[in-house]
Amino acid sequence: MAVTRTISVEHVLERGEKNDLKRTLRARDLVGFGVGIIIGTGIFTLAGVEAKEHAGPAVTLSFLIGAVVAGLAALCYAELASSVPTAGSAYTYAFATLGEIFAWIIGWDLLLEFGLGLATVARSWSGYLSNLFGLPSSLFGEDATVNVGAVVIIALLTVVAVAGIQQSSRLTNILVAVKLAVCVLILVVGFFYIDTDNLTPFIPPAQPAEGGGSVLTQPVVSGVFGLEPTVYGVGGMLTAAAIVFFAYTGFEALANLGEETKRPPRDMKIGLLGALAICAVLYVGVSFVLTAMIPYTQIDVAAPLAAAFTDVGARWVAILIAIGAVTGLTSVMMVELVTIGRIGYAMGRDGLLPKPIGTVHPKWGTPHRMTIIGGVVCAVIAAFTPITELADMVSIGALAAMIVVAIAVPVLRRTRPDLKRPFRVPLSPIVPAVTAVACLYLMLNLDLLTWLRFLLWLVIGVVVYLFYGRKHSFLAKGSTSDGM
Repeated sequence: MAVTRTISVEHVLERGEKNDLKRTLRARDLVGFGVGIIIGTGIFTLAGVEAKEHAGPAVTLSFLIGAVVAGLAALCYAELASSVPTAGSAYTYAFATLGEIFAWIIGWDLLLEFGLGLATVARSWSGYLSNLFGLPSSLFGEDATVNVGAVVIIALLTVVAVAGIQQSSRLTNILVAVKLAVCVLILVVGFFYIDTDNLTPFIPPAQPAEGGGSVLTQPVVSGVFGLEPTVYGVGGMLTAAAIVFFAYTGFEALANLGEETKRPPRDMKIGLLGALAICAVLYVGVSFVLTAMIPYTQIDVAAPLAAAFTDVGARWVAILIAIGAVTGLTSVMMVELVTIGRIGYAMGRDGLLPKPIGTVHPKWGTPHRMTIIGGVVCAVIAAFTPITELADMVSIGALAAMIVVAIAVPVLRRTRPDLKRPFRVPLSPIVPAVTAVACLYLMLNLDLLTWLRFLLWLVIGVVVYLFYGRKHSFLAKGSTSDGM
């Protein structure tokens, strides 16, 4: 069937060698990109929000659970990214293993994940900037009818992303250095303000959710099994784990830089696993310090960390945190934009999106058209859509992509046992299977409205594929044969 036709690994590798993208990135650049996109809203905003609304001090365990699931997924990404370096990451892996329709769906899903992720972080950036400089909330806050700050920062970063991957990398590395310094400052100074009484009870008793469960507190699992929606308790901790998984989304963005990396077999695995390890330690540490400094019921969800240090009399730290948040969130948006451009580039190159989207600028060596399109669309979304309606959609999109990657590992092992694999997932297919099940379980702890929105997006994607992508695919035009 046309929808299940695949491309060969040789075709992917050959195309990668002949691409117009510039190979300038090294392992340390990839680690910088990884930390740049992972450390952001999760550490500066979500840690406090989820501690107060769902998990209490157990939000530390929520981040730990998220780190374990993300780590399992990173192992799968590392094997595929080092073996089949490509600009399309999970999209191309699905194309080479499961078939064209699955590739399209996962590419469509990745555009949702990174697009809404960019919009989410842009609004968070705007809020921190307002807090730092006292800018009018009518233009820069969550209460703004049009969030001007979010639109402006996306526009500026789009220009940098179009200018070149090396420029993007340099800016990201500078911003990451500032962000890491602030995270270390939080851990060191916050240690002296820890009050162990704030950690008791570590897992607050479960309570019925107000009004039968809000959008974020009524998990699908509750609806399936007829359970009363609750907050706190083990159920609240798991719901928080599903939501804060948003904080780890983005490490898979590194897999899209395979065609711009000097030594993909070595550097991709270092970038993926190294970045995730650094960020997991920081997330768990900062969430612990935050909930130990002040009672979780008193956390300010608008600017949790800055407000916590202000409350304990360390206003100077709060100012530095606000600066770190602004710079840190900037690096996240930078990598989100770069990733959107590479995914669109890969899909346009294959004909599943209009081919002009898959072109590279002759001077700058970047997929400029897709980067600009992504920037414009995300700016519009960021202008009008609140953070609370965006973060959980990013999580479900990322988890769905990771399920596909986990499945692709044993499939490719079986279909191409001869393929050179610089890194191998241990205990395959057990670890990939556990990864897929863990991701699915976290997805089931997200709210029903998120699932409905996600399914609607996928339905729209299938319609676009059937009426455009299926007919315009390079496979349909005989550029290569099925299973080539």
